Amino acid sequence: MKLARFLYEGSERIGLVVAEGMIDVAKHKPGSFSSMTALLDDWAALGPLLGELQADTPADYPLSSVTLLAPVARPGKIMAIGLNYADHAKEAGMELPKNQMWFTKAVTSITGPFAKVELPKVSSQLDYEAELVMVIGRRCRHVSVEDAASVILGYCVGNDVSVRDWQFHTSQFTIGKSFDTHGPIGPWIVTADAIDPFHLGIRTFVNGEKRQDSNTDQFVFNPFELVAHLSKAMTLEPGDLIFTGTPPGVGAAMKPAQWLGAGDVIRVEIDEIGWIENVVVPEGR
Repeated sequence: MKLARFLYEGSERIGLVVAEGMIDVAKHKPGSFSSMTALLDDWAALGPLLGELQADTPADYPLSSVTLLAPVARPGKIMAIGLNYADHAKEAGMELPKNQMWFTKAVTSITGPFAKVELPKVSSQLDYEAELVMVIGRRCRHVSVEDAASVILGYCVGNDVSVRDWQFHTSQFTIGKSFDTHGPIGPWIVTADAIDPFHLGIRTFVNGEKRQDSNTDQFVFNPFELVAHLSKAMTLEPGDLIFTGTPPGVGAAMKPAQWLGAGDVIRVEIDEIGWIENVVVPEGR
């Protein structure tokens, strides 16, 4: 199942993406829930209803007539792991980490799958990071690796856009990862029952040039291990996002470094999910 937030004729709605286009849930299940957050909060009851709707309902609109939004507009928290691809560690000339290396992104960094990404006024060192993003579907704490799959609602494509000089001002990455618009996600959530997160091709293109090309089989710590580790320290809640790391090929690692500039187009693709594409614009426009 593919869950989406979208705009149609100026109205924000929740939809199911099918081969023919978009099913507008509110047209067929009025009053069942008011937002993606409400859907995630009551997924156990509402998920089966959406499954029935998808099975026997034709699309209401072609995808070309809607504007896709970030599937989760305001996550409670965003956690992101560094150096989680073996081939990326090799590119960086670093040993594989023995412990998971975590940082956060501000929730205000989230933006849509085809929205503009800002080039900050305070830096020119703008970079991309293709990432598989997990969406938590159930409130949980102290989850075992064996049970982690049960709390993951699904997955989407993400770009952990990074301002490298701000990232490395100190040993803490959060500010350099948290600029407004620097967390595009989407184009929808593919529910966990429809995807194998361990074997997905992942790629980034900048202006049509392939920069990143790897597979999630390169994970140092797999998604279930990430959930188990985080839940030892904090309660995970529906709609929380977990960025699972990036493969090699980031601009900072090129010689010389290749920073993003105004007008550049970044496309991130993940097999079985889809793609997002964002244009860089100067901040304030």
